[in-house]
Amino acid sequence: MLRGRESLIRLVGKRRRFLPNRQSLLSIPSSPQTPTPTPARGGSSVNGTASPAVEEDSSRNLEDEEEGDGLNGGEKEWVDCPVCCSKLPAQDHLINSHLDACLSRGTGTKRKLTQPTLFQMNFCSPSTPQLPAPHLKIDSTIPDVSANEDDGNPPCTSPVTHVETPRDAAFDMVVGDEDGINSKAHPSSLPAVNEVASSHTPVSMDDVSEAIIQTYIVGRRFSGEKALRVGANISLLREPNNAKDPNAIKVVLADSSCDTLLGYLPRDLAQYVSPLIDKFSLTFEGHIISVPKSSFDAVPIQVMCRQVMLNVCSDHNEIKSFTGLWKNLLRIVESAKDSPPNTTKYRQNFCLLIQEALKSNLHVFTDDEKDFLESFSSLMEDSQRLFVRLYTRKGPWFRISNISYPEVSDLQQATKELSATGYIVSFETANEIEKNDVKEIMYLLSVSELREISSMLKKGCNSGTRKKDIIMSLFSSYEDGLCPLLPSAIMDQTGTCLKISPKSEFLLWRAERLFFLNGEQDLTAFLLVDMGKVKYPTYRCIVLEAMFSSRSDLLAYEEAIEVAQMMDESLDDNNIELALRCTRIAESHIFPPTARGIESTVPAAFFTYFSASWVYSKVVFLGISILERERRYKDAINLLKHLLACFISDGRRGYWTLRLSIDLEHIGCPNESLSVAEDGLLDPWVRAGSKMALQRRVLRLGKPPRRWKVPTFSGSITKKIREVCIQGRPLNCENGAKSRFYGEDGEQCGVELLALQYYAGEGGGWQGVHTESGIWLTIFGLLMWDIIFSDVPNVFCNRFQTAPLDLETDSFYPARKSHIESQLQKIRDGMAEEILITSWESYSGMACRGVNWDRHPLLELRAAVTCIGGPCLALLCRHLAQDYGSWSSGMPDLLLWRFHGDYRGEAKLVEVKGPRDRLSEQQRAWLLLLMDCGFNAEVCKVSPVPRST
Repeated sequence: MLRGRESLIRLVGKRRRFLPNRQSLLSIPSSPQTPTPTPARGGSSVNGTASPAVEEDSSRNLEDEEEGDGLNGGEKEWVDCPVCCSKLPAQDHLINSHLDACLSRGTGTKRKLTQPTLFQMNFCSPSTPQLPAPHLKIDSTIPDVSANEDDGNPPCTSPVTHVETPRDAAFDMVVGDEDGINSKAHPSSLPAVNEVASSHTPVSMDDVSEAIIQTYIVGRRFSGEKALRVGANISLLREPNNAKDPNAIKVVLADSSCDTLLGYLPRDLAQYVSPLIDKFSLTFEGHIISVPKSSFDAVPIQVMCRQVMLNVCSDHNEIKSFTGLWKNLLRIVESAKDSPPNTTKYRQNFCLLIQEALKSNLHVFTDDEKDFLESFSSLMEDSQRLFVRLYTRKGPWFRISNISYPEVSDLQQATKELSATGYIVSFETANEIEKNDVKEIMYLLSVSELREISSMLKKGCNSGTRKKDIIMSLFSSYEDGLCPLLPSAIMDQTGTCLKISPKSEFLLWRAERLFFLNGEQDLTAFLLVDMGKVKYPTYRCIVLEAMFSSRSDLLAYEEAIEVAQMMDESLDDNNIELALRCTRIAESHIFPPTARGIESTVPAAFFTYFSASWVYSKVVFLGISILERERRYKDAINLLKHLLACFISDGRRGYWTLRLSIDLEHIGCPNESLSVAEDGLLDPWVRAGSKMALQRRVLRLGKPPRRWKVPTFSGSITKKIREVCIQGRPLNCENGAKSRFYGEDGEQCGVELLALQYYAGEGGGWQGVHTESGIWLTIFGLLMWDIIFSDVPNVFCNRFQTAPLDLETDSFYPARKSHIESQLQKIRDGMAEEILITSWESYSGMACRGVNWDRHPLLELRAAVTCIGGPCLALLCRHLAQDYGSWSSGMPDLLLWRFHGDYRGEAKLVEVKGPRDRLSEQQRAWLLLLMDCGFNAEVCKVSPVPRST
């Protein structure tokens, strides 16, 4: 695979069926144009020739640009409009005129909450920094949102929020004070929507005993009792050993002597009921209110607390804990009235995704787009269920005769409503089919149906028997005008067909992208959590700034993703011409920093990952790989120089500089190649393996007469790494194939397992694992868990993240420096094993980047950290914390350890190389770093046993 292809595939994620800007992008002249960009955050830039989407946005905000294009205003003072985010000169008459224009368009009530308020923008005195209630738009119907059980703060669904994840979240409004320090707004300053009383107000025992709780029995598929009756008595019992949920509460028949299981309480309710039962010995009984038609639907029940321990009020902390739990329980019960659990949880998840995407990014949608997405929740439930089902299927076309879902009771009415509202496109007659749709609809037909059509139209299938060949033959005849009746013949076979409309597909793709902030996750993430397959860590989303500061930034980013998808598709089709065309398009959209204009604020490093220029840089680099493969080194050199000129603060500069130096040598320019390598070593963004490779190039190219002085780093580069040579019986000797040997037990194995057997025996009685980077990243994740998921603004934006957005950037360490240094000191002092055990017991099974719970058992991890020792382990963790992106790969293959007594031991790290293998620069950099940190590191070379003559 080409270098950079895998990264581009992850970036594109789920491919879109319809690319709205494809034609306009391909029609742009291929030569790079003189840039006339608008300033964009994070280094993104918009080409002077805007796409139709950008032109539409520009026309909508023409007045804003005329008044707010103040980034080059010399000594003038500029402020942000809190409604549309435009730049404005700090002059009263301009501000008032601009605000009048914004508010007259109806955007005033939908202002972007991530911007500071009017009072904080010098529009009036900053001495009264309060949030005016009319500007707050709070949606009280979003499920899975709850208050924190400790503070009892009222929920608030503003984009500027603290969110408790992964399942139920506390939203606390955050405001910026005069000094730029964030503080929580007092609950009294927020609107009284879904307000939960503070846990400091005690709950009386009478309130608890008299409360009637209406909820549901879910998980009916786990019950063997299918026949239910209204009024049947039930009890709630704890099931702490439940593998899916340690807070699980099962509902059983009270009249049964064997506690017949009926199902479970909803998970979000059980998390508050379970501690009430465990800690305060509450008991709950009740009865079934009604019986649903389907045996798998949620069953409405009513329960009451029958027993309350009298000593609950004996301790102040217990009173506070009890009150918080009870009031959160009541709030969950109240919120469930608007969204009762049922068998179509996917519909609720879909609605939640839309609502969250709109709520946090309202400023990037037009009024028409907002109205369209918001209209989904007003559709009939059958229509919603049908649409979500179709949206998650492959498509794009569906035969309505083949659509059948038990939860969709009226398919015809649902189809009619979805078609009328523009969510789907349906064809009933051949006259409605467009030429481009004919080929796609034919894939709905079976081979026998295609043959029947071919026979009826008297077109032979000489092209083959495969479905694809028959379709190509028929469509080719149709394009040539030889089969004008083909659409009618197709419709006779398929009947009514439908597909997701381009508008709904595009807007929902955007909503998913804004919600997950990547292309790899989709609605499946909700499903995996609901099924208990994946558990995400608990963290707080403190969102103070939107990822896309303006609509134009988002449109530019989406256009860049389209170019990336076209690049990916062209490589699938081996269309090198189109791939290089995409490369030229991407190049024309990347500008040096001086051409981007002056930015009012410097964004966090990870914000650049969501800029158009970042996406285009990946496309250009993949194009460079294509050019190098075709030995077009001069073209590759020009693109590499362009990237290095445009991205001056980027961790990829090391590899770009290395490729530039290599390509210059390819075209016979060793002096320039040497100069590039030497300049690269002065670049602070050239690190790890790339820096090692450039140093080695300088030593090789910089010999007399080009350079007479030996570089100061020559001693560290030529430092000898200890080598151990072992022999084995080879199984294969083919070039390019992975080396295989017979192990000491006679079984086939790789060189790593053969080395493990050697070290376990005559190599010194070592225990160990073949892990490469896996065990180190697992140890780092467990030792730094609380720091990784600590409260840092803007790094957590949804409840489906396995790491903060800044983990692989230079901003990770400075933002948490005091906490990291404190943790490293504990590790140096020998507390690593204790921290490891605590994290394992507290977070086992939760998804965290780098942590592999199944591959590395706790016993191995404890042995490793004990034998490595605190000082060495602390140094390793510091390097990962300071530059996770550069050092998270290339670690030695084997981690070995052996004990001297019960609590003392030693460790060794070994890189294993086969007969035709050699160290990469990243591996060499790691070995030298480990040796400098005090580790015992070496290389084990495996060679075949010489044949006897």
